[in-house]
Amino acid sequence: MSNLISDVTFGDVTLRLLGGFGYTCAIFAITLVCALPLGMVFCMLSRCRLKPVRAVMRVFVWIIRGTPLMLQIFVVFFVPGLVFNVSGMDRFLAVCIAFVINYAVYFSEIYRGGIEAIPAGQYEACRVLGLTRSQTFFRVVLPQVVKRIMPPMSNEVMTLVKDTSLANVISIGELILTAKEIVNMNGIIYPLFYTAVFYLAMCGILTLLFRFAEKKLDYYKG
Repeated sequence: MSNLISDVTFGDVTLRLLGGFGYTCAIFAITLVCALPLGMVFCMLSRCRLKPVRAVMRVFVWIIRGTPLMLQIFVVFFVPGLVFNVSGMDRFLAVCIAFVINYAVYFSEIYRGGIEAIPAGQYEACRVLGLTRSQTFFRVVLPQVVKRIMPPMSNEVMTLVKDTSLANVISIGELILTAKEIVNMNGIIYPLFYTAVFYLAMCGILTLLFRFAEKKLDYYKG
């Protein structure tokens, strides 16, 4: 064991973790790119004038918000095979589907809160000015909503960075699973703690980006 430990250098560990970090970044990016627009779709459905559509959407939101993301990953990965006898579903695809649906639901609630926070008088003023519903939404409502939802959205995105570690429950080789493999193979413990550097760096960059965006939106005083 001692010879094995001495053969593993800090550089080797770093390179292995960077490989796992690639999966972490991929899950993060795919989830963000897909969940942001899908969340708006879910938001519109939850505010739909048709009561059956609104009711179904709200039940769906309740289920997703009321169950752990880890369980949802298991459901997406295992249930199609059990119910429809579909085998060999790609693990990475299953993780991405579960993450996208989960975060789209949370984003939809953030969107809904931002939209409903806009005073009704602004909609009435837009109608008086002759603006259509789409013009009212995109030119008047949306810029204010973006400013209002920036803080909760930044918190949710930071949570996404850390939640990517849940992908290891179905053996996706992301950062944490890679660190566990190094620990098990080489009998060293520090790679698990070393992963914090990668998460902190990623969150630090995102924090700076969100601060920049918030400053750019300061001229909206709604």
